Amino acid sequence: MTESTLPTPGLRSILRHLWRDERVWLASALILVALAVFDAPQAADSALFAGKALLGTAPFLILSIGIAAWANATGAENLIAKAFTGAPILMIGLGALAGGISPFCSCGVIPLIAALLAMGVPLSAVMAFWLASPIMDPSMFVLTAGVLDLEFAVAKSVAAIGLGVFGGTVVHLMMKRGAFADPLREGIGNGGCGGARIRAPKPVVWRFWAQADRRAKFGKTALTTTLFLAKWLTLAFILESLMLARIPAETVTAALGGEGLLPIVTATLVGVPAYLNGYAALPLVGGLIEQGMAPGAGMAFLVAGGVTSVPAAMAVWALARPQVFAVYIGLSLTGAFASGLLFQLWTQVA
Repeated sequence: MTESTLPTPGLRSILRHLWRDERVWLASALILVALAVFDAPQAADSALFAGKALLGTAPFLILSIGIAAWANATGAENLIAKAFTGAPILMIGLGALAGGISPFCSCGVIPLIAALLAMGVPLSAVMAFWLASPIMDPSMFVLTAGVLDLEFAVAKSVAAIGLGVFGGTVVHLMMKRGAFADPLREGIGNGGCGGARIRAPKPVVWRFWAQADRRAKFGKTALTTTLFLAKWLTLAFILESLMLARIPAETVTAALGGEGLLPIVTATLVGVPAYLNGYAALPLVGGLIEQGMAPGAGMAFLVAGGVTSVPAAMAVWALARPQVFAVYIGLSLTGAFASGLLFQLWTQVA
């Protein structure tokens, strides 16, 4: 391509934007096209599998989308500010609880964390929220119960809050010894859009439908959430169909199934690079459990992947100093392993 035929800067910007937004759909399409060329029966089977799976989870999708849109339209996210007042131990518990139930999107958590730290909120309480938030939220709970089961959803919620309390307590003890006096990188700390919720939290408007701008916000959030969930779940179900068709059950059982610590350790470590997305991971784990994955390994995979996936880890690295990042990763992996081990023991007893 010559210089004269290169896209203009405006066109390049548009193409980058389209690629960023549509690459998940493109990945699904390319997989189906490649299958159609090399294995037409499998292409049909995968498309049919994904369609049926989406229809089967539709009630849970609708409920989760409604929860996300309602939280944004009413301003219920502002309630998070109340979790960071009081004694350090109380803040750790409330921070973990808030992280486990908050409906914050991934783009809102990072500026919120920066704002909290810049305002002087102890890193221990912030870490409790930071660790729990990526693992569970109301929408994730509903989808986990639908794709896996209610027991798994409850256990994952307990794991999220438990990891937050554990991480916050460890950081609190380290801070008492003088660690983490300045956790943010140089130049970080204005808080962004998320920080405004803490600096000047607005009251929740429960009757959001009475205001035109909030009705519009509800509709916009519902649409964007629908598209987000649809593209990731479509890709996940296609991958699950291929996994079920191509990966022998004995291979999964040998790597991640059975008793002992090794399957949980393996799932904890594999969860970091292999984790796609919190919603996309659910059907993949469901398929692996059907293939013989130990339930504890599945829990470890979801917890480790949610907190230490490459995109999340990159965001933490960009925000916090290296020592904070190292502790974050260490707490995440330790907590994921402990969550998987405890869940495995629970399933064996129950």
